[in-house]
Amino acid sequence: MPSDYKNPQDHNKTILVIEDDGSVGSSLVQIIVEETQHLAFLVTDPEQALQVFEDLLPDLLVIDYHLPHMNGIQLYDFLQQRREFQHVPTILISAALPKDEVLARHLFALNKPFDIDELLTAIHDFLDTSH
Repeated sequence: MPSDYKNPQDHNKTILVIEDDGSVGSSLVQIIVEETQHLAFLVTDPEQALQVFEDLLPDLLVIDYHLPHMNGIQLYDFLQQRREFQHVPTILISAALPKDEVLARHLFALNKPFDIDELLTAIHDFLDTSH
């Protein structure tokens, strides 16, 4: 095998960004697509996310804490009730993180504004390294 061979399973994993601020979400998706080999999609509210989940099982979730109708922790908890989502890694982002809730769930969280390299490193750690 050539030394530059990469496992095809490392490519084109799917990241779903759930962010109600469309401009922030679009920027995150653009950065992920440009800086990683993964696909990224944006949904702007939890109901839309739940509809997408019927057709798509993402490899990673990036969830904003402050969402309309339910917060990011509530959405995460809801998804954890479904077996197919129990092993999907999640990155929670927020300007005001609920630290106790994040710790209780062993979530990876980034405070806004965050350095984009922190997000890219987390994505790499979750998706590109063998576990």
